[in-house]
Amino acid sequence: MTDINSFLAPAAAADRPRSAAPEAEAPLIDLIELFFFAYRDFVGDPDEILAPIGFGRAHHRVIHFVNRHPGMRVTELLDILRITKQSLGRVLRELVDEGFVESRAGQADRRQRLLYPTPKGEALAREFVAIQSRRIARALKACGPDARGAAERFLLAMIDPEDRAGVERLIQRADRAADAG
Repeated sequence: MTDINSFLAPAAAADRPRSAAPEAEAPLIDLIELFFFAYRDFVGDPDEILAPIGFGRAHHRVIHFVNRHPGMRVTELLDILRITKQSLGRVLRELVDEGFVESRAGQADRRQRLLYPTPKGEALAREFVAIQSRRIARALKACGPDARGAAERFLLAMIDPEDRAGVERLIQRADRAADAG
């Protein structure tokens, strides 16, 4: 059996093919592949937790954002996840039926659907955050000082420019609510 570590080990600089194109124009295939592998492992941890209860990645994302933003409107969640209303409806129905999320009518507008995690949903969200935080902490530690700041700047820069301010506000709002609670 082939050792996966040797397969995934970075090639020495002398072993890498040289591109005729300037650095700025060269495809960043190695970084693209690293993103694929990092994402695979990052979401794989929660996937293992969700598989026995028949849930998938969409369930994970809904539980995460509903837990981070209790009382959020379904329309806000649709904007964040960028999935169809039909897809979200199926996932929400399953999460509500299994007791992870609660859907309530809005106080000012009874047509609004506000989403809240149940204690069961909060516990599952904490489990996801704990396992993913351990993975991120290990990676940051391996990268040295200011790795977190560099990672935050990099990830923010990866977001479409027109969405960055909204994402930052969303994260800051959740952080303030968590600090207050």
